Amino acid sequence: MNFFRGVMGGQAAGPQPTGAETIQKLCDRVASSTLLEDRRDAVRALKSLSKKYRMEVGTQAMDHLINILQTDRSDSEILGYALDTLYNIICNDEEEEQDESEDETSQKQADDLGAKFTEAFIQDSEHITLLLTMLEEFDFHVRWPAVKLLTALLRNQCVQLQSIILVSPMGVSRLMDLLADSREVIRNDGLLLLQQLTKGNAAIQKIVAFENAFERLLDIITEEGSSDGGIVVEDCLLLLRNLLKNNSSNQNFFKEGSFIQRMRPWFEVGDDNSGWSAQKVTNLHLMLQLVRVMVSPVNSPGATASCQKSMYQCGLLQQLCTILMATGVPADILTETINTVSEVIRGSQVNQDYFASVNAPSNPPRPAIVVLLMSMVNERQPFVLRCAVLYCFQCFLYKNQKGQGEIVATLLPSTIDANSISAGQLLCGGLFSADSLSNWCASVALAHALQDNLTQKEQLLRVQLATSLGKPPVSLLQQCTNILSQGDKISRRGSRVQTRVGLLMLLCTWINNCPIAVTHFLHNQENVPFLTAQISENLGEDERLVQGLCALLLGICIYYNDNSLENYTKEKLKQLIEKRIGKENFVEKLGFVTKHELYSRAAQKPQPVFPSPDQMLFDHEFTKLVKELEGVITKAVHKSSEDEKKEEEVKKTLEQHDNIVTQYKELIREQDSKIQELKEQVSSMTTQTEQMQTAMGQQLSQIQQHKDQYNLLKLKLGKENPSHANNTLGDGAHFNGMQTEEVAQLREEMEELRSQHALLQTQLSEKDAIINALRSEGSQPTEGATVGSDNTELLKELELLRSQVQSQAAEISQLKTKNEGLLRGAETESSGASPSGDTSADAAKVAELESRLAAQTSETERLKEEVRGLTEGRAQLEQQAASATSSAAILQTETAKLEADVLESKKEQDDLLMLLADQDQKIHNLRQRLKGLGQTVDDEDELDTREQADEDDEDEDLED
Repeated sequence: MNFFRGVMGGQAAGPQPTGAETIQKLCDRVASSTLLEDRRDAVRALKSLSKKYRMEVGTQAMDHLINILQTDRSDSEILGYALDTLYNIICNDEEEEQDESEDETSQKQADDLGAKFTEAFIQDSEHITLLLTMLEEFDFHVRWPAVKLLTALLRNQCVQLQSIILVSPMGVSRLMDLLADSREVIRNDGLLLLQQLTKGNAAIQKIVAFENAFERLLDIITEEGSSDGGIVVEDCLLLLRNLLKNNSSNQNFFKEGSFIQRMRPWFEVGDDNSGWSAQKVTNLHLMLQLVRVMVSPVNSPGATASCQKSMYQCGLLQQLCTILMATGVPADILTETINTVSEVIRGSQVNQDYFASVNAPSNPPRPAIVVLLMSMVNERQPFVLRCAVLYCFQCFLYKNQKGQGEIVATLLPSTIDANSISAGQLLCGGLFSADSLSNWCASVALAHALQDNLTQKEQLLRVQLATSLGKPPVSLLQQCTNILSQGDKISRRGSRVQTRVGLLMLLCTWINNCPIAVTHFLHNQENVPFLTAQISENLGEDERLVQGLCALLLGICIYYNDNSLENYTKEKLKQLIEKRIGKENFVEKLGFVTKHELYSRAAQKPQPVFPSPDQMLFDHEFTKLVKELEGVITKAVHKSSEDEKKEEEVKKTLEQHDNIVTQYKELIREQDSKIQELKEQVSSMTTQTEQMQTAMGQQLSQIQQHKDQYNLLKLKLGKENPSHANNTLGDGAHFNGMQTEEVAQLREEMEELRSQHALLQTQLSEKDAIINALRSEGSQPTEGATVGSDNTELLKELELLRSQVQSQAAEISQLKTKNEGLLRGAETESSGASPSGDTSADAAKVAELESRLAAQTSETERLKEEVRGLTEGRAQLEQQAASATSSAAILQTETAKLEADVLESKKEQDDLLMLLADQDQKIHNLRQRLKGLGQTVDDEDELDTREQADEDDEDEDLED
């Protein structure tokens, strides 16, 4: 223990050991001591020296400390000391002791030292797995240092550590359990750990999200007071931003989990918005950024539209508009709210319509758009706020032709209201203001009102402006060109480049793809000379951008010229360029636009973000327009009149082909519609057939029921008359329990025996006659012995015959006796009810039986008639089903014919495409032959020759 007293500050005799020697002794003690208390004291001493002697402790003690973590798992105190020591040598936080004189180089060396120790620690991935198992310890002195150590490791070597944790079993799940810890210190440091873990790793972000991170984080934000909460809310919001930004899977999971609806209460602000704390401003700023992450223009259009719809339905957009129109909101929160509303409504017609209906709480109420535009053209407003308002106006008009029409309508003479301020009046005021930034913003805003909307471009030509008293009004187009030319004169004395760039962007957007606007622009005799003069001059670096935009404007006048003005046809304008400027010089000046450094910056994203007002030159949508037009204008300037004629002929041919294709498409659509109608008819008739078959089945079942009822009635009829058949032997009654069929059989047998008996009697009488004749002859003495023998044989035959007759007679008597017994039994049964033999009672019973038999017979006839009627109905239904089946077969035949026609039309289209391919090949061969003959063929000639050959070959094919 004396050794530890010396280390921990006790006075010892002799020279004091250096820090490195002391650390070496402590490391030896940690490695060699067998007692846990000695090792614990040595690790505690290393911890106290680890900040001052960071290099020595990290170099000598790291392996021993890792060994402590592996072997002394049962003692939480020594584990905590070891983890704290490792954290001190790896972490590069600001608490590290440094002199004030240390410069950035020393700080960089300290950072490099932490990275070096981190790399040494994570060389073996088992060390990270060991730390992750430490997180399962509930002891505060183990779990908290382990969380801090993992956070420090992630800060120094984030990518390597992410890959190790990603493949570690249950690694991310153990880290997510930190959010459920009841000790706020561990939970809050767990948030910091997850922030570092989720940076730039989409796989880990997905795992964390599916570990129910959104639910837990939103619960923590609610528990901490939402926007009024402290630093914990900020950490949760930063982690949410890491999970959602540029991760479409997590964004979809967040939306499908109905978490967008839980964001709405964050933006509930009261009437008194004064005295916002810095933490509340930070929290609300991050919350607005989360909303923007979900609806960012860089996301897929489908996902963005779905989130925009959810935000409108849950009332989030309405809450943001409330903040937008509230008073006392800090400037940076107001600016971020404007940007957030901009992206929530961008490209969503429903959200844009709602935003157009929002009014500011003023007297009289004014539309929110008007209030925002007033801030945009006010030069006293902050620059970032004016940029945000411009972005909001652009998003309101993005793919919103209805909104574009409403803005342009406020400039038309028929809709101007002198008693109120409109958006159009504010834009015109900013356009002609003395502030160059207002000029630029108003020009860009008005250009967005015309973007991809030919109708509004033509409508804006009607706008007339009153310049001064006594002078006639001028059009807005003319006034813009006047300011442009005046700005040129002013720019020689000062800087008005921003104003001129804004006006040129407005004019290019206005006349682009609008021949009527091009004609109006060229109608002013001063415009073309001004543009050629600007392009031909050799000006400074700042003026090159203006020259490039002037070249772009003049090129649009050439490309979209309909040759309605004789002095400014396409050919004459190109001749003017060739004489005054030169084609090569013109193309070079046109290229100045895309080569400008601010052009590429503006082309990156739609939001206008500029570090300073003087760098605010390009609009994002205008960069798309320049990219689209630069190539076509260059080709248009280089083309000759003959090439243009050929191109026009080719265009006409292509238009004819397009018309043919359009006709085929219309025919196919008609056939498709007919096929669809026939299919619907077939389906309806099939349904009807099924219904008829169902009805027929029901009727068949009813018929079967009637048959069953009929059979039951027959059985009942037989059972109700069991003892009255003796009065009428042929009526189907019972005799002594025997059926009528047995009696009939007995009668037949008796008749047969009677006939046999009569036959035998006849034979017997014949024999008797023979015997008598023989007896009369036997008395004569002259007969011999032969006659005696014959008589003897006859007598034998006679006896045999008599015996047969007697046997037959016995059988007949037996049958008679049996028959009489049957009849006597039947009479006994019939007379059992009236032993007195009253014949009147028997007659009454017989009459009653006959009436009941007649009633049952009539009922049977009625049932037969019903069965006959049902059978006829069944036959009619079968006939209807047969007719429906034949109609369906006819419709199927017609459908097959129509499908064959469609296939034939498609085949004709394929043949046309094959003809076009053959024409291309012929043109290529002719071009090669021309080159072989020494002819010079440029690219335009090749194109025109190919298109002319296409037309000629197709005409020949059509004639054939």
